[in-house]
Amino acid sequence: MFYYVLKYVVLGPLLRLLFRPRIEGLEHIPDEGAAIIAGNHLSFSDHFLMPAIIRRRITFLAKAEYFTGPGVKGRMTAGFFRSAGQIPVDRSGKEAGQAAIREGLGVLARGELLGIYPEGTRSHDGRLYKGKVGVAVMALRARVPVVPCAMVGTFEVQPPGQKLPRIKRVAIRFGEPLDFSRYEGMEGEKSVLRAVTDEIMYEILALSGQEYVDEYAATVKEREAAEQQQGSRFRRLRR
Repeated sequence: MFYYVLKYVVLGPLLRLLFRPRIEGLEHIPDEGAAIIAGNHLSFSDHFLMPAIIRRRITFLAKAEYFTGPGVKGRMTAGFFRSAGQIPVDRSGKEAGQAAIREGLGVLARGELLGIYPEGTRSHDGRLYKGKVGVAVMALRARVPVVPCAMVGTFEVQPPGQKLPRIKRVAIRFGEPLDFSRYEGMEGEKSVLRAVTDEIMYEILALSGQEYVDEYAATVKEREAAEQQQGSRFRRLRR
């Protein structure tokens, strides 16, 4: 109930008023039945803007940190995500990926829409990064279509580190559903999972017009952080 109050009474109308999203391809989202909506991830605002314009309920696999924050703000954030039906996923440890897949397959088994960001994390520089194969595993095991989605302009609205979003117009684009039934029974083959994931990312790229980086976003973030730390250490030594 709280989800629909947020969507149709509180948050949805407010977001439409402030950001006036240009929506393209909404007809590609199936009216019923399970499907995955796979999108790029540029901003914290993505969590709210996409669900606000989709007619059906959509469940995202949200990082566990959104549910474990300290203080009043942390409790409010956790309460919001739980009330909105989002599922916490622990991204640390070897079992993190399998846990996310299990949770996602549960959503799809109920005939619902599952939202996922194949990059695994927000882009820190506005570019599109290599997708992780979890989306392919779920699509093949559940035998569901994948609808590519591109958020355009949300990086400028709320880049990483900015608490309050800027008020700017954004665009949300959906592509035609991708059918991977030709790979039925092949979800255990790494080359197939990579091919499916790359096809999904290519369609997202075509919709978004972003620059593509053939590396995982988390890997690039870690490398840049290490380089920055090393540079800071070098500057301190020179003083």
